[in-house]
Amino acid sequence: MKVWITKYAFTTGIYEAEARLCDNGSETMIEVKTNGLLTQYFHGKDWHKDKASALVRLAEMKEKKIASLKKQIKKIESMTI
Repeated sequence: MKVWITKYAFTTGIYEAEARLCDNGSETMIEVKTNGLLTQYFHGKDWHKDKASALVRLAEMKEKKIASLKKQIKKIESMTI
C-alpha cells in the first residue's frame, strides 16, 4: 500500500513509500523496504494512509517544535551572567 512518512519531516520532508502492514495484526505498524537491503518500521503517527493527514500531522509537529524553541529562547534570555 502507498503511505506517507512524517517521522523525519524536519530533515528529509514528508516522503511517499510502498509499505505493508506488519504481521502482528496491528494497524499502527508498517514495514518499508528501501533499496532491497534495509527494512524500516514506522509506528502510530509516523506514517499516514493519505497525504492530507500527513500534512495535518506536519502542522502539529511544526507548532510543537516552535513552542519548544520559544521555551528554550525564553530560558536562555532569562539567564544571568
